[in-house]
Amino acid sequence: MTAADPRIPPDLAGRAAAVQRRTVRVLIGSQILGGVGSSTGFSLSTLLAKEITGNAALSGLTGTFSSLGAAFATIPLSRVMAARGRRPGLVLGYGAAVVGTVVVVLAARLHLYPLLLVGMALFGSASAMNLQARYAGTDLAPAERRGRALSMVIWAVTIGSIFGPNLGHPAEGTARVLGLPPLAGAFLWSGFALCGAALVLGLFLRPDPLLVARELRGEDAAAPKRLSLKQSFAVIGESPRAVLAIAVVAVSHTVMVSVMSMTPVHMNSDGMSVTVIGLVLSVHITGMYAFSPLVGFAVDRVGRIPVLSSGMAILAAACLVLGSAPMGSRAYTAAGLLLLGIGWSCGVVAGSTLLTESTPDRVRPSVQGASDFVMQGSSAGGAALAGLVVGTLGYSWLAGLGVALLAPVAVLVAVTSVRRPAAADNIPGRSVQEDAAPQVP
Repeated sequence: MTAADPRIPPDLAGRAAAVQRRTVRVLIGSQILGGVGSSTGFSLSTLLAKEITGNAALSGLTGTFSSLGAAFATIPLSRVMAARGRRPGLVLGYGAAVVGTVVVVLAARLHLYPLLLVGMALFGSASAMNLQARYAGTDLAPAERRGRALSMVIWAVTIGSIFGPNLGHPAEGTARVLGLPPLAGAFLWSGFALCGAALVLGLFLRPDPLLVARELRGEDAAAPKRLSLKQSFAVIGESPRAVLAIAVVAVSHTVMVSVMSMTPVHMNSDGMSVTVIGLVLSVHITGMYAFSPLVGFAVDRVGRIPVLSSGMAILAAACLVLGSAPMGSRAYTAAGLLLLGIGWSCGVVAGSTLLTESTPDRVRPSVQGASDFVMQGSSAGGAALAGLVVGTLGYSWLAGLGVALLAPVAVLVAVTSVRRPAAADNIPGRSVQEDAAPQVP
């Protein structure tokens, strides 16, 4: 299977394929636990903030700080991966998130909003590692199956992330037994799940896929290239397709996080219970992850740009459905959130695959870290703005701003497609690496 990469000798292709299969299995296990850990707490974080402050506008800042924490964690952790492999960076990131859950529980107990934001910043590392894990699934994947390998790792989050929001009610019982505020229970359960994810990776992600890929390509003797954030952006700037990939991934994530983070507050204002909110959010998470294998198959067979273009259109449709939903309509909200998840999946899977193929091997972890930095940083700003918009103008305005944010990216997609209409990423099975690779500074 991996013989498709000409840099890996044919006699070592069998080893590469075996390590790839083991890597994907381990990542699936860790992602299930990581999905439970990140979604259980995050789905109720805005409600916890509103309970502490009594202000809906301030509740959106939990998503902001979570995204900021993820953004700033991505850079040092991607440098750890570049130097020592995927496993140490992923384990360290989940460890930081576990500390974040402890801080959030303490903030809920003391009723301290600033401490809650600090905890959410640390907790954001879980989201960063859930996303970084997708790249570990591509280190040994051949070009014609790269989209599917990446999407399978994303798909694994489905199981945990669907169950996560629905654990809010039993977690409240745990919190009451311990004498804590009910909403703090979600973060207790998140902490245990994230500990499990770190243990799975630490014990079983051996051998490390990134280190094996370097060894098989004969790069083990050379020191890995670790770029600064500025150098990473310089590499990205030399490839129009890398620029397009980052723009699509960042905007897809920003629109999704901004709208989704304020949806529980909007539903709660309509009188819906925590149980109903959890069920509707599970529909959204199903859209994000459950269909990702089909999205990955389409990325490999139809092409990267057609799929990411479809993602932009689906996200716009989702915003329109949510923005026009009647007050208290569970069906409209569920349908809109389902589309929001599917659009996110198309944009992130196709964009991440395109980015991976548009950058040189030796600097790929650093460039991937820079991409996720932009992705998480932009979504942090979006989440902050979302709280202000909903608190002052209303939820429908937030959905409308989501559509407006997608418009410039749609133009960029069209411009890039026109500039190189016969691009490799539109030809199934062909790698963009056949094009001229960007220069490493």
